Amino acid sequence: MRRSLHVASHGADLLDRKLHLLHREHDALSRTQRDCAAGWRACVTDAETWLLRAVVIGGEHALIAAAAGAGGPAVVTVEWTTSLGVRRPASVAVQVPPRAPDTAAPGNTALLRAEAAYREVVTSAASYAAASSAVRIVEAEMSRTQRRVRVLRRHWIPRLQRELDRVDRALEQAEHEDAVRLRRAHAWHGHGGPAGRG
Repeated sequence: MRRSLHVASHGADLLDRKLHLLHREHDALSRTQRDCAAGWRACVTDAETWLLRAVVIGGEHALIAAAAGAGGPAVVTVEWTTSLGVRRPASVAVQVPPRAPDTAAPGNTALLRAEAAYREVVTSAASYAAASSAVRIVEAEMSRTQRRVRVLRRHWIPRLQRELDRVDRALEQAEHEDAVRLRRAHAWHGHGGPAGRG
């Protein structure tokens, strides 16, 4: 019983330590997420500015013609890591295919700049998504760990302690009763009990 109580207390202490480390990791990941969000918003603003300039200079038909030469969908590769028993995204690699070789280049410099800016938007969006996912995954693990600690500290450990106290009281009572019986037996033998009458 004492061993079970010790194991439960030690387990709660280890989970508390893990929770502390998860909080530190969460703080670092949250900073990364905020930085990625700011970078993504800045890229979007830059891309929208260049797109607006391109449309003003070349008109909507120039934009449609430039879009026809887009190289296809981007490929995002997520690198995963595991720390503190939590598997989460660590980084991303983005490959945005180049413009198709058989298509004409955009009609004006603003369109070229807009295209490059939107490539950056895709890369920064992938980084922001990975950072956000990492934060959510660590938050979920923090929540699970907090629940485990709470169950151990509020329910399991007190229950084991009550059971240990009950067993200790029962042992103490049994020892007391044995001591009383021994004293009575000694007193009976010493004061003319069957052994003393012989």
